[in-house]
Amino acid sequence: MKCDAEDLMPRMLPVEFGEGSTDVDLKAPPRNPQEYLRQVQLEASLCPEVAVAQIDPKKLKKKKQTVNASVAECHAAPVGFCPSLSWQRQQVGHFSDVRQSIAKNRKHWSSHNLDDNVLMPKLTDEEGWKRFCLGEKVYLGTSPSHTDAEPEAALDYSKVGFPPFQSIVSRLNQSTVLMVLETLITWFEEQDFVPQLGRWLYALLACLEKPLLPEAHSSIRQLARRCAQLRSTLESQEDEKLPALNLLICLVARYFEQNDLADQPE
Repeated sequence: MKCDAEDLMPRMLPVEFGEGSTDVDLKAPPRNPQEYLRQVQLEASLCPEVAVAQIDPKKLKKKKQTVNASVAECHAAPVGFCPSLSWQRQQVGHFSDVRQSIAKNRKHWSSHNLDDNVLMPKLTDEEGWKRFCLGEKVYLGTSPSHTDAEPEAALDYSKVGFPPFQSIVSRLNQSTVLMVLETLITWFEEQDFVPQLGRWLYALLACLEKPLLPEAHSSIRQLARRCAQLRSTLESQEDEKLPALNLLICLVARYFEQNDLADQPE
């Protein structure tokens, strides 16, 4: 039995049609609003009540038809590598103060003129942001030599990376913060941890607004998992990477409330 669509979905815009309204040419552009609505009605009436997809069964037999997706678990901290709960709470409190300071002084710092050597990359220039944040030495993978040691006043930030000064990060809107954060996390997935990376990740997390967007939620969880995975490979509790890795895991899990990724001291 054919069902009347208007019994289930009454018209939201009732329109009265005069004589000859059935002689509407669906291929011609409508001459007035009433004719446009009539064309829509006629097109809808020509649609079948049930649509059946024409599927080639042979394509369903291909081996690559099914894709299995797995979610990597967060590596537990090795014995002796897990920070205490009091330490985690202290870091969250300090991080919260930093975020409040950045928000309070954003207008002040963003109005400061940058030095002539600070050329911030364009939003879509992912490779440029890697160079800017990490420096050419890390970006290009060149190992430093003894000749690289220079006085602080003579530092070439293009080579060692620009620190995340407030005058720089205060200029970043949320879309830029998220883009740079995702870019650095993706780089970190294939590379080792370096101090320049840690400083920028901390600064970008401090600029990340809550509530989190879905893509930000995914990115910071990816960051915590990578930190935990790298931590599980450390051989000594004295490794200089350990405090930074613990800190990033702590902030993602405790401050941004990704509790399933949190370290649980024994």
